[in-house]
Amino acid sequence: MLPVIGTKELIAWLPTLLGLGPDDLIVVPELAYPTYEVGAQLAGTRVALADSLTQLGPQTPALIYLNSPSNPTGRVLGVDHLRKVVGWARERGALVASDECYLGLGWDAEPVSILHPSVCDGEHTGLLAIHSLSKSSSLAGYRAGFVAGDPEVVAELLAVRKHAGMMVPTPVQAAMVAALDDDEHEREQRDRYQRRRSQLLPALQAAGLTVDHSEAGLYIWATRGEPCRDTVGWFAQRGILVAPGEFYGPRGAQHVRIALTATDERIASAVARLS
Repeated sequence: MLPVIGTKELIAWLPTLLGLGPDDLIVVPELAYPTYEVGAQLAGTRVALADSLTQLGPQTPALIYLNSPSNPTGRVLGVDHLRKVVGWARERGALVASDECYLGLGWDAEPVSILHPSVCDGEHTGLLAIHSLSKSSSLAGYRAGFVAGDPEVVAELLAVRKHAGMMVPTPVQAAMVAALDDDEHEREQRDRYQRRRSQLLPALQAAGLTVDHSEAGLYIWATRGEPCRDTVGWFAQRGILVAPGEFYGPRGAQHVRIALTATDERIASAVARLS
């Protein structure tokens, strides 16, 4: 296990830290947090947007990113799906990096880590699980995250990162230990997000939006069946800020991402405006 300066930093620099370059291919989900592709661009690698590995044909990637629960869609990948990815990657010598920042926020489905025995049979070779305390413990400003998994890969990352000056300050590490030792505050935070979701989700549906996936995580992935910028405008007319789905990839062109991270008062205000 290796502490990192927030998981966004790790994801952005992981291909470079692994020594990947122009001859290497990185697989990114078709709807995804933009930093996966940014990291590939920083390293100068090739990128394939694919949710199914069969889409790659004969290509063999060096690195495959998974994100479950997903940002932006809230989609949860099941154990069978994760097992297939792990098996496929191991047959080809590819590394799998699973972004699990929302793992503790399952609502209609129970997310499972790629390091869980039901997925990898207890064998972590070629697997990395990336975790953040930003969501579960509200430590976003602390830049507190960690990566766990394949001991050889984690050891190599440690060796490279310390020479590059990427050490997490000791006070932040102490805060991480305190947060990870206390489950109660995480339960309270989870309950807070769940209450907001239970108010906002039916209000969106009553206002005529269709909600897709969204079974976990901090966001609701919704559509009015129109270009996402039109939907952004529709919300703006009601004083509500949402993110255009196209920001996360072409398949998001008719969706918007609605966050549960506003205060309870602002969520209640949004519900009132929608009704």
